Amino acid sequence: MRFLDAGETHGKALIAIIEGFPAHVKIDIENINHLLQLRQRGYGRGKRMEIEKDRVKILSGVRNSFTTGAPITLMIENRDYENWRSFMDATQCDVDTKKVTVPRPGHADLAGCLKYEFDDARNVLERASARETAIRVAVGAVCEELLKMFGIKLYNHVVEIGRVRLTKSYSFDDTELFEQALSSSDLFCIDKEAEMKMKEEIDIAKQIGDSVGGIAEVICKNVPYGIGSHVHWDRKLDAQIAHSVMSIQSVKGVEIGMGFEAARRFGSEVHDEIYYDDKKGFYRKTNNAGGIEGGISNGMDIVVRAAFKPIPTLYKPLKSVDIRTFQPAEAAVERSDICAVPAGSIVMRAAIAYVLANALIERLGGDSAKTMLETFKRIYNKG
Repeated sequence: MRFLDAGETHGKALIAIIEGFPAHVKIDIENINHLLQLRQRGYGRGKRMEIEKDRVKILSGVRNSFTTGAPITLMIENRDYENWRSFMDATQCDVDTKKVTVPRPGHADLAGCLKYEFDDARNVLERASARETAIRVAVGAVCEELLKMFGIKLYNHVVEIGRVRLTKSYSFDDTELFEQALSSSDLFCIDKEAEMKMKEEIDIAKQIGDSVGGIAEVICKNVPYGIGSHVHWDRKLDAQIAHSVMSIQSVKGVEIGMGFEAARRFGSEVHDEIYYDDKKGFYRKTNNAGGIEGGISNGMDIVVRAAFKPIPTLYKPLKSVDIRTFQPAEAAVERSDICAVPAGSIVMRAAIAYVLANALIERLGGDSAKTMLETFKRIYNKG
């Protein structure tokens, strides 16, 4: 399975085509729209979210709510396009009024202009914008529909905003806690006290014209053993997850399980001891590996965290240089968020869902979900 997506932040629409998705998967469009709505939420989000009301349209590959095996085409229309039509039309438009010639530090503006030989960063930022993640969430939501058939569920939450870190202890099995955070917390945080301090951190950044980043976590439940492979670098499940998550705008670090902390411990403190029981089979009492060993899922929860840098658009701009005159100037200011980590956790969840669905298709054979289920039952003695 693979997907391609296209579209600009102020263009007509965002489009994705998923190729190789198995037939006979029931698609509930409202589940997709629910995740799109969650992506738009979050304390610290900007005015753009008041304009867009993201809802997906399925243009192909699904009939009577079931996938057919044909390429699935998804589209999310940009409502803001009507305000930008005269600047973004594909055939003839005003390219000077919204021209951006002072790149923002930390954004793709300058690197993109140098690579593609532009004197207008608008041609770069329109595609580099995190608006692109809306369609990636839709793709991930479709993949979650497949994963649900095998009992696999994903949960996301925020563990850190700026200098404020979640200190409340929690179990990965307490899935109701994560679901409550999605429905009732502005920051998708499981701890109300920590959430209040996180909001204060965002408020401080807003007051001084700055931005703030953070860390989000995704827990994948009921992933069977044997997904991924050790035999080639590009088939390792942890490598694929890291690649997918790292491609999300603003992500600067990815860790699985104990992650970077493992580098500070002795091996005896890191590796999960193995036990055997006639009923449970092989099992572990700890999960420092985060559910993956040697690039292969081991049957434990897969736990992934990502570090999101502060958004590079600042309302108190940093120093930069005009790419036309080479003179010092303040960086361009585009409409932006103060903090988008909660939204980033939804995108992260979608990115991981795509990787898991793809690895599951490879493991079970993916032309038909019916065949996949039969193979799954045979391998794992289910049903």
